[in-house]
Amino acid sequence: MDYGVAMPKRCYTHLSAEERETLGLGLARGQSLRTMASVLGRAPSTLSRESARNTARGHPYRACTAQTLAATRARQSRRPRKLLDPWLWQYVRTQLAQGCSPEQIAGRLRRAYPDDMQKQLSAETIYVGLYVLPRGALRSELLAALRQARKARRPRARGTDRRGQIPEMTSIAERPAEVATRTVPGHWEGDLIKGARNGSAVGTLVERTTRLVMLARMDGTDARSAREGFTKTLRHVPAPLRTTLTYDRGKEMAEHERLAERLAIRIFFADPHSPGQRGTNENTNELLRQYLPKGTDLSGYTQRELNAIAHRLNTHPRKCLHFATPLEVYAQLRHHSPVALGT
Repeated sequence: MDYGVAMPKRCYTHLSAEERETLGLGLARGQSLRTMASVLGRAPSTLSRESARNTARGHPYRACTAQTLAATRARQSRRPRKLLDPWLWQYVRTQLAQGCSPEQIAGRLRRAYPDDMQKQLSAETIYVGLYVLPRGALRSELLAALRQARKARRPRARGTDRRGQIPEMTSIAERPAEVATRTVPGHWEGDLIKGARNGSAVGTLVERTTRLVMLARMDGTDARSAREGFTKTLRHVPAPLRTTLTYDRGKEMAEHERLAERLAIRIFFADPHSPGQRGTNENTNELLRQYLPKGTDLSGYTQRELNAIAHRLNTHPRKCLHFATPLEVYAQLRHHSPVALGT
């Protein structure tokens, strides 16, 4: 029996008046919800919800009744947005100004107030609250605080990871298995963040267990600058807590053998085009870009300024640490270890 032309499948929306008419006709003739779902190009669960919410008690499903019930429900007032709460709104604004992401803010609230639902909200609620703000200085200020600083929400795109050729590399396949477990501290990931026209750089180091971040000032972007910068930074870390360093295949690590000898550290290189093998460092570099924006001259930053930036990241809650901060995890680790991690 023909009830009309089948519609293509799509993301969930409420049924239109025409679809309700077709559904009511089909159900009155004894067709199942699954059959009508095929006719309408809808998911069976969509029609099941429609029938449950828009059928008058004690009566069969009728299109006119369903349309009336749906229209009445649409006019009812919605639950007020949580961000209308003055305390939550001020908390979100303060945390955004300090560089926290919506996900970090939401996670920190759940950690601080686990039994108080009125002081919890999701990252999505924060994003929605920010993007529905009317145009003006406040909206611009808050959106600028987001890491991507988008005027509208859209998917992120990643660039191409360029690799260089380095002699005498030790593959990540030879790295000790304990590194992958993150249960033992002392295993680092490293990289460079480049400045304007690739003319300047800052070295980034992340400890895999605690996610502690260290930044190294570089005099240039060549191999000698990288070796000297990483040496100056990592020499402040006690030897037992600088066991390995995993790096990509950038040419700036051409002097890795001298670096390894100077620091008594084992250096491993990720496979080509495999940023996921250094995911901790890749993610940290994204976080750092809000402090070290692309297109800026990074040579003007002093080591003291870079240490201050690292401190900000080390005091931000991290989802992977159950919204504790790297410094909090480090403090707990240090409490159980006689060796302190240098900063």
